[in-house]
Amino acid sequence: MSQKPPITELLKSRILVLDGAMGTMIQRHKFSEEDYRGERFADYPSPLQGNNDLLSLTQPEAILDIHRKYFEAGADIAETNTFSSTSVAMADYDMQELVYELNVASAQLAKKAADEYTAKTPDKPRYVAGSMGPTNKTASMSPDVNDPGYRAISFDELKAAYYEQIRGLMDGGADLLLVETVFDTLNAKAALFAIEEYKEDTGRDIPVMVSGTITDASGRTLSGQTAEAFFISISHIPLLSVGFNCALGADQLRPYVQRMGAIATQQYISAHPNAGLPNEFGQYDQSPEEMRALIKPYLEEGLVNIIGGCCGTTPDHIKVIAELAAGAKPRSL
Repeated sequence: MSQKPPITELLKSRILVLDGAMGTMIQRHKFSEEDYRGERFADYPSPLQGNNDLLSLTQPEAILDIHRKYFEAGADIAETNTFSSTSVAMADYDMQELVYELNVASAQLAKKAADEYTAKTPDKPRYVAGSMGPTNKTASMSPDVNDPGYRAISFDELKAAYYEQIRGLMDGGADLLLVETVFDTLNAKAALFAIEEYKEDTGRDIPVMVSGTITDASGRTLSGQTAEAFFISISHIPLLSVGFNCALGADQLRPYVQRMGAIATQQYISAHPNAGLPNEFGQYDQSPEEMRALIKPYLEEGLVNIIGGCCGTTPDHIKVIAELAAGAKPRSL
């Protein structure tokens, strides 16, 4: 297979499209506990239903099919099915030992789909972003309201967990790394520190995307930072892009993406909002057409370089976003 150009080359000339929600697509399969277990984990002592990352091992065809659907819809970048593939998050299922294997397998599935679509349309090469979620522990806040000084995890523990994840993602063939849904900047710093360490250890240069999440109308991350403070906290690291995802729909997210663009002048800007806000059943009702209307100003105002979807988005949402992006000019650095 011919070499793909570095992703930085493409970003100079057009807006790239990130895929949509993995979880939303997995839910459509209505997998049972048995499906999650597969043959290999049939007798596993812990309940496994809901461990979506495990499906890369037990239902690989389903995960591969989801990647293909997003590429078919026009995505340039697929995120690996590894949002929770750290020893910290996998402890919920007693599956810490599987972390390296999960990351390798998930990256290989996304790479297989990316290579297929790159071969089909060589003028539109496809890339794999290793998804690194925030974990279910916070390094800068106490989970115990009566003991504000307590921490459930240390910076060094997080860094070691992320390093293991990075090793698996890169060995599996990821093109870039995406530290996403950042609600605690100290967790993100541990991930970025691990990436820098991995780059030093291997001599590899890896493009890195960082995407924070604004948790409510206060316009701050969960650990209390504004968009500007969040950027300043991580700006010492060389980043391909910085932006926001999750928590809010496209209309509520736009002002924060604007503010990030005003301060991050040397980085590309990304946004992958939810399909609106969840209803009382936790479902996302925003149709692709409704989302199109809300994403349009992002492109007309030249706010972004990378655009995609988070919770509730499907290939249908990504298709309309890709159509819009194709006719728009990217934000200039």
